[in-house]
Amino acid sequence: MKIEDWFENWGITGLKISAGFMQMEWQPRPEEEQAAWELYIELITRVATQPLGKDQGDEAAALSSIFSLFKVTRELLKQKGRKAEVFSKIAVVILNQKIRPFTAKWHKRITDNLLENPEEKASFRKELEQIQNVLRGYAAMLAKVAGVEDFQKLEQGPLQEL
Repeated sequence: MKIEDWFENWGITGLKISAGFMQMEWQPRPEEEQAAWELYIELITRVATQPLGKDQGDEAAALSSIFSLFKVTRELLKQKGRKAEVFSKIAVVILNQKIRPFTAKWHKRITDNLLENPEEKASFRKELEQIQNVLRGYAAMLAKVAGVEDFQKLEQGPLQEL
């Protein structure tokens, strides 16, 4: 499958990537599958992909959790990057073009206590939902790369209470 198809299949759009890379065929290597699994687990267990109810959670904690994806991804890239080159390129693009604009915008606003303003707080929550949608698509793509079922689907559809 072409890299372009990987992104399109999971709704990850608006990226600026060289056309040559996007047209490249990619069959994930075992190292890429392992890296994808590790990052997938980090994503699906954080507010990065989990809903945050209107009166739940804390905006600073949510931003911190999403920001921590930089450290997690960097560690994965250091460990597996040379043997997982395509995975590494995709991860860096997602960090720099999707996650960084969100964290950069909101970091200063949170440290300046601007989220005390209800309008700013609502704006943060709206943009959080937008980045969560992107990261859910990214997580689903990582599940496919890892060769595992996307656990996000377990909580969709009719649910049974235990």
